[in-house]
Amino acid sequence: MNKSLLVGVGLGVVVATAGGALATYTLVDRGPEFAQVLAVEPVKETIKTPREVCKDVAVTRQKPVQDEHRIAGTAVGAVVGGLLGNQVGGGNGKKIATVAGAVGGGYAGNQVQGRMQQNSTYTTTETRCSTVTDSHDKIVGYDVKYDLDGKIGSVRMDRDPGSQIPVRDGQLVLAQQP
Repeated sequence: MNKSLLVGVGLGVVVATAGGALATYTLVDRGPEFAQVLAVEPVKETIKTPREVCKDVAVTRQKPVQDEHRIAGTAVGAVVGGLLGNQVGGGNGKKIATVAGAVGGGYAGNQVQGRMQQNSTYTTTETRCSTVTDSHDKIVGYDVKYDLDGKIGSVRMDRDPGSQIPVRDGQLVLAQQP
């Protein structure tokens, strides 16, 4: 036999075998192309943002007291009380009534001036501020439960994958294709 004939037949057998193997390889089931999504749970983070809130409020204050010891009220009360006491009785009784009237009038004048000072007020407007915290939820990912060829697994993803996750070479494809 001719040597080139043998080489040609040998090469033909090798090419036919390789072609058959390649065809068989493409027909063989290489596993699922998608994992079925069973559940998707958003993962949330609470974002808190402080801010200042100011409002004007009416404030009632006591006017400044110029006679804090109430000397004027005590003096006027003592004079009026002494004059009234002097109108009562005669002799030594008149003197005692005058002193008693002065003491009682002094005490009464002191108390009247105290109440007048206490009720002497004014109203002004002041700005009062406080810090309040606003909060809102932000989705930071998704916990996904999936079934890949009968095996249940879970993974955290940056997006909601929908009903299926693509699979390549038996591994989940988690990144989005551009």
